[in-house]
Amino acid sequence: MKFELRNITRRFGDRIAVNAVNVEIPQGQMVGIIGRSGAGKSTLLRMINRLQEPSSGSIHFGSVEVSSLKGAGLRNWQRDCAMIFQQFNLVPRLDVLTNVMLGRLNHRSTVLSLLNIFSDDERLAAIAALERLGIEQTAMQRAGTLSGGQQQRVAIARALMQAPKMLLADEPIASLDPLNAKIVMDALRDINEREGITVITNLHTLDTARSYCERIIGMAHGSVVFDGTPAELTAAAVQEIYGSDKDGAGIDETMTSTSINIPAAQAGREQQSGGIGSLASASA
Repeated sequence: MKFELRNITRRFGDRIAVNAVNVEIPQGQMVGIIGRSGAGKSTLLRMINRLQEPSSGSIHFGSVEVSSLKGAGLRNWQRDCAMIFQQFNLVPRLDVLTNVMLGRLNHRSTVLSLLNIFSDDERLAAIAALERLGIEQTAMQRAGTLSGGQQQRVAIARALMQAPKMLLADEPIASLDPLNAKIVMDALRDINEREGITVITNLHTLDTARSYCERIIGMAHGSVVFDGTPAELTAAAVQEIYGSDKDGAGIDETMTSTSINIPAAQAGREQQSGGIGSLASASA
């Protein structure tokens, strides 16, 4: 189903954080949103998930007007539109398995949720999600004891438990080292390709957006100033998105690079064992 933003605007007092954004995204695309801090990227994602309300405009998913949903309809949308945050938003004192199963809360009765009772099928599904992310060995650890990269993969596993139709990721690799950043982005691309789930992710690095996203949206001062393929993201387009430095020179993309060079032997093992799991074990 097509996802659409129609003239979406968000104001905070006199300041316009998102300014009349119009975007159509077909089902199954992997979209990267780039731009300077304060460009409106996070506000846009939070409006899509209805964590913040638009000041004007409307949001549509297929025949549903998302921006008008209330009550159970809104809860169902927030279940179908899973969100991954930069700071993970796990419950540190709970074990990893329970954190992942919390992704089922909007699928369950209130009584079962309050009693924290999960079925055997839900436990098996949570373990399968952790195995897919290469961190099943952490299932019984407290989430707060994990590294940042591991916690982000737990957050992705929790999002998978929601069985979402769309996945939003707000700067999912901003606080991660290059190897863990690659593992997380590989996981998001794998979900996009295998499940056909639309993935929209805010990114602070151009090389990551070019490598992983089939479509890139550039924002500046709350407006969309670029919308195209990685090949169309020219130096001129980058300058329009990020502007120039104090000397008038364009942005140096290497300053924001997260690329890594995987040793040949490790790369060979990765290919032999299927990708995400082997890279994940290397970063644990």
